[in-house]
Amino acid sequence: MTEPQNVETAALYMNPARDVAVIDYSSKHMSDIFTLINSKELFEVVRLYLEQHSHHEEGTDNEFEDTDPKTYLDTVKAVLLDREDAYDKFNRYEILDSIENLYSYYRSFLRIGVLNLHGSEASANTFMQLDDQFNSLVIRSYRTLEEKLQGFKNKTYRQVSAGTSAVVLTQSHDWPIPKGYEALKPIRFLDTLSLRPPMMMTTPSNKREGTFTAVPDNPIDKFHGDRKEWYCFPAKIGESLCYIYFHRDYFVSGISLANLFEVADAKEVAGHKPDEILLFGIDKTEGDVCHYHHDEENDIWVGEVPYNDKTTYFGYMKKMCLTLHNLHMIYENHLPIHGSMVRIKFANGKNKNVVFFGDSGAGKSESLEALQEIADDKIISLETIFDDMGSFAFDSDGNMYAQGTEIGAFVRLDDLSSAVAFNNMDRGVYLNPDRKNARVIIPADSYRRVIKHHQVDMWVYANNYDTEIGIHQFENEDDAKKTFITGKRFALGTTDEVGMSTTFFANPFGPVQEEEKTRPVIDKVFNHLFKQGIYVGEIYAHLGTDKSKDSLNESAQELLDVLWNS
Repeated sequence: MTEPQNVETAALYMNPARDVAVIDYSSKHMSDIFTLINSKELFEVVRLYLEQHSHHEEGTDNEFEDTDPKTYLDTVKAVLLDREDAYDKFNRYEILDSIENLYSYYRSFLRIGVLNLHGSEASANTFMQLDDQFNSLVIRSYRTLEEKLQGFKNKTYRQVSAGTSAVVLTQSHDWPIPKGYEALKPIRFLDTLSLRPPMMMTTPSNKREGTFTAVPDNPIDKFHGDRKEWYCFPAKIGESLCYIYFHRDYFVSGISLANLFEVADAKEVAGHKPDEILLFGIDKTEGDVCHYHHDEENDIWVGEVPYNDKTTYFGYMKKMCLTLHNLHMIYENHLPIHGSMVRIKFANGKNKNVVFFGDSGAGKSESLEALQEIADDKIISLETIFDDMGSFAFDSDGNMYAQGTEIGAFVRLDDLSSAVAFNNMDRGVYLNPDRKNARVIIPADSYRRVIKHHQVDMWVYANNYDTEIGIHQFENEDDAKKTFITGKRFALGTTDEVGMSTTFFANPFGPVQEEEKTRPVIDKVFNHLFKQGIYVGEIYAHLGTDKSKDSLNESAQELLDVLWNS
């Protein structure tokens, strides 16, 4: 079978290689069934479907799927109009089976509705209503056709996301574009997003490889994106402003960002130069890998990610954003922390802020989950401050504080407790749920709380390789720094690494790239912690040795006891 051609009309784009569809509401409004049936857009959907479902290729015997799009749709119209000749050429049950398959095929795509604001408040207030109308039209058309073909009314109806998976409102903004960045001017920003969770999405790749490296030349010189094909997600990452430009074929990752980072509003974008810019899906990069560049003249960190199947994994978009942010933080004398932070409220009136530290798969999120799982009447609540990346910094009085970067969590499904998984199911964005390293992106906390200055009461390294159980407090600063800086872990296959590995400061997203600038900040942080008598230790997570989680729960229980009694 030849590769199917993309659909490209004024109102619809579909790429079957990426299972992505973009519906442009600004170009066409469909108000009734026959407007939809007679549209060029539906004709193209049928064409694409038939190209991939010919019975000669599939080994089926449904002759209706061996016809051409015009005959297919003429037959559908005849059925809808109750014409006597509707079944002259094809069996009604073959038509019914094909319509069922066509409907499922269309819904297998990530379908993004797009409406440009054009400065109109009416559009801003009604774009979700417009999307609701389109979803209602698609499902009503399907049900009408289905019931006419089967000859009776359904007794059970399911209110699925028939038309779109999400809708976005876009807007153009004037911001101080530096010389050399003019190619970015036509690209519209995502202004407001409406998701229809739970969203189940697939990508060709499900694992991240390698690290991001610096290049001497600014990647902006390679950007020649078309307004029709590119979008910008303006993200607030911690207190950084990052403009994330992505090709429409990466809408799976682009829409997933909404569950991870706060969207900057129009006032925060208009007139503001970003701290970071990411170009995601450009045609070519050196060695076909991901790079970054520090534009010192304009003080902008610029990242580039090439267009290929490998980079469809959401980890590339998330981690490149965090790398750019962390590099910016290091240059601001902040210390990027690869870890999670939780605020625990105890029944005895104490509140404790605990930071879990380690590289991917070390057991940071899992340790937090274990705490939630074994929580008893000693704990009133556990509030996640950040799930994967934060930073330590000092205020003007010399007091150290922690601050988060993300409002959501990007977590392996296998590592979620059943309670957390079910409580967040209706808000989640699920990526490759049927494959190894299946992930979900769920909201975790408000932006206001994430960027608040939080004191640190305990900092523990997630040790997933030793066989001890419980937690261990370091007696001196040198021993603690050695463990944290070595960044040892047993890799669990979430990246291309396997087995025992080490990473400088357990963070390949900034500190590895700028080790020389990071070390003085590490020294300052550890010196402060030990002078203040703050608990610095390690928790034995056992992810590399015990898949049952029993040992991790025992370690979490000891951690809980220490916090309760301190």
